[in-house]
Amino acid sequence: QVRLVESGGGLVQAGGSLRLSCADSGRTFSSVAMGWFRLAPGKKREFVAGISWTGDKTYYADSVKGRFTISIDNSKNTVYLQMNSLKPEDTAIYTCAANENFAILEFGGYWGQGTQVTVSS
Repeated sequence: QVRLVESGGGLVQAGGSLRLSCADSGRTFSSVAMGWFRLAPGKKREFVAGISWTGDKTYYADSVKGRFTISIDNSKNTVYLQMNSLKPEDTAIYTCAANENFAILEFGGYWGQGTQVTVSS
C-alpha cells in the first residue's frame, strides 16, 4: 500500500522560501515517479512539478519555472519541492502524488493528504 506523507507547509512572506517533503512510507513499489499538485480557492488543480524515479525526467508548470525545484531521494522514497521567490498566488494546498509511470503522473495516481502553503503579501 502506497502511503504518501507530506510535510513542510506553512506561512511565509512573499519572496520567501519553503521546502516541501513527501515520503512514500509504504515503500510498495521499487520505483515510482513522484510530483506535486496544488489547489487554490476558485482555481483548477494544477500539476506543479514532477520527477521520474531516476531523476532524469522533470516537469515544471510555467507558473513555477525558475522558482521551484523538485528532487528525489531514492534511498528514502522521498520527493522534495524547494520553493523560492514565493508569491501570494502560490498560496494553495499542495498535494503529493505518485505513479509508476512518469508519463501519466500529470493525471495523479496515489495521493497524499495535502499541506497548506500560505504566502502573505
